[in-house]
This record gives sequence, structure tokens and C-alpha cells, in this order.
Amino acid sequence: MSTRKQLKHLVEARNGLLVPGAFNALSARVIADLGFQAIYVTGAGVTNMWFGMPDQGFMGLHEIAEHTACIRDAVDVPLIVDADTGFGSALNVVHTVRTLERAGADCIQLEDQVAPKRCGHFSGKEVISTEEAVSKIKAAVDARRDPDFLIMARTDAAATHGFEAAVERAHKFAEAGADILFVEAVTKADEVRALPQRLHKPQLMNMVIGGRTPIFNAEQLGELGFGIVLYANAALQGAVMGMQKALTVLRDEREVQEFSGLVTPFAERQRLVGKHAWDALEKQYT
Repeated sequence: MSTRKQLKHLVEARNGLLVPGAFNALSARVIADLGFQAIYVTGAGVTNMWFGMPDQGFMGLHEIAEHTACIRDAVDVPLIVDADTGFGSALNVVHTVRTLERAGADCIQLEDQVAPKRCGHFSGKEVISTEEAVSKIKAAVDARRDPDFLIMARTDAAATHGFEAAVERAHKFAEAGADILFVEAVTKADEVRALPQRLHKPQLMNMVIGGRTPIFNAEQLGELGFGIVLYANAALQGAVMGMQKALTVLRDEREVQEFSGLVTPFAERQRLVGKHAWDALEKQYT
């Protein structure tokens, strides 16, 4: 079964598929190695880790496509790719879909913010008109070459127009052909519980650590009927804390030992990057 068919099957089960975000190929390898069934290629993570900048629209199509291609080569699990606003008009969305489909994405997420977009849990967001947003979803649906390639439609309208307006937008995105719906940054537990009853397409619920949406356990969200439970930047935040801890010890004690519990052992690092397989390949061609 292709990764696209796998993802479609997993999402349609609506059992709260737990999906961490990857910000580069090594983080994707760690996620896959731990047994997660799908990976989200996070725009915020790429922006933070690649540029050292906040998630405020600095990432472009080139950067996310390059990361997607590298991650696709590194892992064989389904990839959901953050395509922000599609990087322009409906015509740009066509180009974005075709580029990311070629790069190895199995699903792309498009949102309805005014460009330049910003993190869904930041203040100051604005959304485009419903009509323009719907046209971009229609363009994405029409642009895909593989019918198993999934289109996820995200709305940020809850923050600017209220929960009911966001639900109405999501309905229209479903009518336009979106396969998965994503109502971002709802702020009340009752709203989280209501979404699977209000919208009939499979949905993603975004659990932003430190964000505006109340945290639910993935099992709870699966029982409610969500198709995907996203932790887009748990790996990033964990990696940053790990770097801070290890480097603080290095700064203060002037050394870090492998047995300190602060660093991944050398052998484990080589296992994760597949050194044994590359060594075998080298022997084959020598």
C-alpha cells in the first residue's frame, strides 16, 4: 500500500492518529524509529530551526519543498506537509501542490490567513475572504495528479471571526473538496469536543504546547472522533531543551561525557543515520 493510501486509511479511521512534527530529516528518522505512523513537516519548525526566526511567514515554497524531499528520502512513513497559505494566489497554489506532490508529500495543509501568515497561536492574525479561501482549496484539489494525494484545509477564522464562523468556513472547504479539515486555535474545551459533531470530514486537532487550545490526551481526542492529533513542535521544543541542558553543562564543567545522560551515545547517533547500511553499500562497490 502506498504511503498516500496508508495515510488516507489511518485518517478515515478517526482514532486520533498521533502525528509529531519534523523540522529536518534527522528529526523525521527519530520519529519514525520510535514507531509513529505518520509525520508532519512543520513550517514553524523549519522556520525556527533553519532560519532561527519566528513563524511569521518567512518560509517559502523552496525551503519546505527541499525539506520534504530530504525527509521523504529518509523515512518511509506518510508525510503531511505544511504549505502555509499556498504561497500566493490560487495560481500559486496549483504550483505549490504540484511541487510538493513531486517532492514526496502525501498530504498538504493550506490555511486561510492573509499573507504573510503567522503562527496560529500568535496574536494579530487576519484571514482572507471565504470566497478566496474556497477558490484556493478548489485549485489545490484540481491540481493534484494523484487522487490519493490529500488536501487539508485549515481555517484561522476562530481568532478573528469566532468559533461559529470558523465552523462555517470549514463546511465550505469540505464542499470545495478538502479531504481533511483543521480548525485552528480554538480556545475552549467545549469547542474541541463539538467539532467532530459539527463537521463530517475527518479532522485534525492541533495540540500546541504552551498555546491557546486546551491540551487533551490523544486517546480522548480519538474517542471524540478526530482523525489526527498533531504535536507539530514537540520534537523541536524537546531538542532545544536538550541542547540547552547539554551545553550548559559543557559551559560550566568544561566537558560532557557520553554516560552523562545529556547526549545520545555515539553509536546510537550512527544507527539513526543508517551508517551500517552505508558501510555495507561501500563494500559492495569497492
